[in-house]
Amino acid sequence: MDFQRLFLFLIFSFSALLLWDGWQRYQHPVLQTISTTTTENRSLPQPSINNAHSTDIAKNLEKQTSLQGRKVVVRTDNLLVEINTLGGDIQRVELLHHKDAIDKNKPLVLIQQREDLTYIAQTGLIGEGLPTHNTLLTSESDEYHLTDGKDSIVVKLVASPTISKVLTFHRGSYLIDVGYEIENKGSLPLSTSAYYQLVRNEGASTGESKMVPTYTGPAIYTEQEKFQKVEFSSIEKNKVNYPKNADNGWVAMLQHYFVAAWLPADKINREYYSKSLGNKLYSIGAILPVTTIAPGQKGGISASLYVGPATSKLDVIAPGLDRTVDYGWLTIIATPLFWLLTQIQSWVQNWGAAIIILTILIKLAFFPLSAASYRSMARMRIVAPKLEKIKQQYSDDREKLNRAMMELYKTEKINPLGGCLPMIIQIPVFISLYWAILSSVELRHAPFFGWITDLSSADPYYVLPAIMGISMFIQSKLSPAPPDPMQAKLMQLMPIIFSVVFFFFPAGLVLYSVVNNVLSITQQWYITHKQETGQSVAIKS
Repeated sequence: MDFQRLFLFLIFSFSALLLWDGWQRYQHPVLQTISTTTTENRSLPQPSINNAHSTDIAKNLEKQTSLQGRKVVVRTDNLLVEINTLGGDIQRVELLHHKDAIDKNKPLVLIQQREDLTYIAQTGLIGEGLPTHNTLLTSESDEYHLTDGKDSIVVKLVASPTISKVLTFHRGSYLIDVGYEIENKGSLPLSTSAYYQLVRNEGASTGESKMVPTYTGPAIYTEQEKFQKVEFSSIEKNKVNYPKNADNGWVAMLQHYFVAAWLPADKINREYYSKSLGNKLYSIGAILPVTTIAPGQKGGISASLYVGPATSKLDVIAPGLDRTVDYGWLTIIATPLFWLLTQIQSWVQNWGAAIIILTILIKLAFFPLSAASYRSMARMRIVAPKLEKIKQQYSDDREKLNRAMMELYKTEKINPLGGCLPMIIQIPVFISLYWAILSSVELRHAPFFGWITDLSSADPYYVLPAIMGISMFIQSKLSPAPPDPMQAKLMQLMPIIFSVVFFFFPAGLVLYSVVNNVLSITQQWYITHKQETGQSVAIKS
């Protein structure tokens, strides 16, 4: 069994599938036209039947569908935010220190509304006569700027003389505090709840690579169930499986490299929900109870919205928020690998050089295992002529053929699985490094050298994919020839096919693969040459 060939074949099949899927999505993009009336009529959360305010939602909704708000612009050192005075929706967020995927002269827009994409953050209060995201609010100004010497901006949107929505922006932060100030001027205690939700449609392009699949959609985190993705399709079919009630955690919308997340304070009971709003539009959010406000008293509620890059350091903001950097099921391996990659980058100040150095370190760590695998493959090359004779001799008798082959392996002291097991052990590590490179925003638009100005996008001149193909061709020549003619032809085509597939892969991933292949070729050539030279000396003596 030649596991290396099997592994390469599996990689090729997977890559070809990704290429076909990406091409189909590129040729036939899904454009969604969102109906405003339908969206608004279904966009309020529906609390459980135990919530006394659930019957008021429809009443509040129907009153406000024809209103339009005006735009309030807030600029900090990190964010440019547009707020709609209709409900105080956060309807556009530009990340000033991150470039657009297509036009690098513009900042990336994460939250936004356009023809094919609705992605907004909404809040509201639940109860008769209380403001929802369909209530028209008023603002003192249409523009707010974080000036020198100030650490925060406070934007107050007034719903009524007794209720205001307050948004607080901070210097050097991607956090926005969103809350309500409520004064009870009635004669009875006021009990209400607030909802915080993110609304997004399925299928809209984010401008990132279409050829490498990454997750886009909702997620929920609780201490009990940890990080869970909530697929749009599951919401549509009402087949979601996440904790509905907790006193901790958060909800988020993920896309490649970036995240928007509502972060309620811990130890506050909350009800999580998700909902299909029609026209491929979905919401996910949390309902938070507001402490009962006695007559003549003031109260309120607040939660933070994070809108920014997904990084491994987000756990300092909220427990588990670093899990929005999606390494998949190999997170336990990918996390320390990326930490090591970060340490190397801080030393060399170049992410491409850091990838090369880390790949070399990993190859050195696995040198003994790789050596055992290549020695086994070298012995198979040496006995290949003998195996061919045995196959010709017993071509009509499968049982005798297998017996003769086992006898030859025993005589030559070859373990047929010797080249397989060492490779199996290494596979999770290299796949983990692959996902660490793919999922890390730090590599987005990071230059390497020369023509490679962005390690997260494809090599513009296809130099690295070409080198990748050449390296695979050399590897195939160093490996034992497959006995099956069809398999042999496939192995000859693999370098060409892989080169074409890797044309569309991010340069950082191709760089990692090229370095890994070059190191493997060097090690395999040395061991094979040593084995064949030793065999020649033994024959002569």
